[in-house]
Amino acid sequence: MTIPQIIASTPGRGFSFEVLPPLKGKSIETLFRGIDKLIEFNPRYINITTHRSELVFKQTDGGLYQRVTQRTRPGTVAVASAIQNRYKIPVVPHIICSGFSKFETEYALIDLSFLGITNILVLRGDKAKHDSKYTPNENGYMHATELQQQINDFNNGYFIDGTSMDTGRDRPFSCGVAGYPEKHEEAPNFDMDLQYLKTKVDNGADYIVTQMFFDNAKYFNFVDRCRAIGINVPIIPGIKPITNINQLSILPKVFKVDIPTEFANRLLACTTDEERKAAGIEWGIKQVNELYEGGAPSIHYYSLNATDSVREIVRNTLH
Repeated sequence: MTIPQIIASTPGRGFSFEVLPPLKGKSIETLFRGIDKLIEFNPRYINITTHRSELVFKQTDGGLYQRVTQRTRPGTVAVASAIQNRYKIPVVPHIICSGFSKFETEYALIDLSFLGITNILVLRGDKAKHDSKYTPNENGYMHATELQQQINDFNNGYFIDGTSMDTGRDRPFSCGVAGYPEKHEEAPNFDMDLQYLKTKVDNGADYIVTQMFFDNAKYFNFVDRCRAIGINVPIIPGIKPITNINQLSILPKVFKVDIPTEFANRLLACTTDEERKAAGIEWGIKQVNELYEGGAPSIHYYSLNATDSVREIVRNTLH
């Protein structure tokens, strides 16, 4: 089933969460232990992030430094398969433009198709750390809409070279895309950002999952503005529990999101990160209950380094 079908078939309050593939050379058991903390609450699905290669400098035998490409978190397709096999739950691997060629994408789609994994989240992805602005790889894509078109062609039975597959796609990929209640940082303005999003929906996106936010009014305004221009797919809010004081400045800087004054003052009044973690859980419970009551179709949690907080929020809001 597609993600909208999964949501429709499980009425009431439901949730999903996001995990990262383990670092290269690390065991997957740590990842499984984090999932085990949430699996008892019957998540609707689990997202698996994808990470681009980065340029790093390595010292040679002669004492010089050489630039090499290194991918520190390989295995998104394998991790998605392992999670689906272990937990018998739908998985949603991320497929991104950043750091990948269209040929690498095609082989990822082939592998996912063989594994019966047909729900994916389509993203442009972040720029490389060494770049001043986003630059696609050779034979890669500048925009997520181009990546969507490759997936649409694959669904219609065509490879990137134009040749057709032996058989049609009996189970086509269903794509989700990202939305930004506080505007994508590279969009000239909010209206144009929404038009870009509508193009993705018109190109076949089945649902939208939002960037994290801490002010529900921004989510509800975002939904209203989407509906006003004809975006009618489910819009799933993304939630990130704050767990330490550093996030008070890091999250706004990195993700271009605002933290409401009331919440910021509450965090600043805390004297330890344990108190701040508790405050983050309290705010998350309040936020999630209000989102459910306001008609949010599901909740998506960005659970990196916050699994225990997510567990507490879920435990206190799934009723």
